[in-house]
Amino acid sequence: MIKLAIFDLDGTLLNTIEDLGTACNHALKMCGYPERDMCEYNTLVGRGIYNLFMGALPQSARTEKEVMRMKTHFIPFYDEHKCDRTRPYNGIYGMLDRLNENGIRLAVASNKYQDGTEKLVRRFFGKYSFVRILGQRDGMPIKPDPMIVTEAMSAAGISDKADVIYSGDSDVDMQTGINADVRTAGVTWGFRTREELMAYRPWAIADSPDQLCRLILEA
Repeated sequence: MIKLAIFDLDGTLLNTIEDLGTACNHALKMCGYPERDMCEYNTLVGRGIYNLFMGALPQSARTEKEVMRMKTHFIPFYDEHKCDRTRPYNGIYGMLDRLNENGIRLAVASNKYQDGTEKLVRRFFGKYSFVRILGQRDGMPIKPDPMIVTEAMSAAGISDKADVIYSGDSDVDMQTGINADVRTAGVTWGFRTREELMAYRPWAIADSPDQLCRLILEA
């Protein structure tokens, strides 16, 4: 029986792609580089802002110095505009309500920087009591390292991995679940393809939040 449901944030609970892409394009422009097509961000996001900037920069400019320049422009712009177009996917509130009603504990495990993760979760999901809201933090490994899943389990007081499910929309999420040795569900409404998720042979694939909810409750 599942007791703890851990969710990725971007592409899983929230559709953040336009605000992320717009902020990254702003940073590119401010640093004197060409902007990226919005569709490119589907594959650029998901590995933390360091890797987002490295991927978005022209290959000849992918240096630590330019990444830090990008960060100085990205963070304040994104902090101001992160909710312009970002919204929960259809059905997310209903899923979280049902899980809550059935006593399933909730956690967020994201590669978005910690402050941004916390602000978005509070803004859109403030009525829910998450055992942990975890993002990218200095000195801590990012996904697919399994430590973020271990942290959430510890916060929930759960040691049996059979009681846990991790859900996400990308290859990084699938690998995170594998590395953590917990049941892993891929969601197809996010930024990546079903084929990408299937390549990792996850425990389940969900095509809607309602289907994911049923999978969790029936596990």
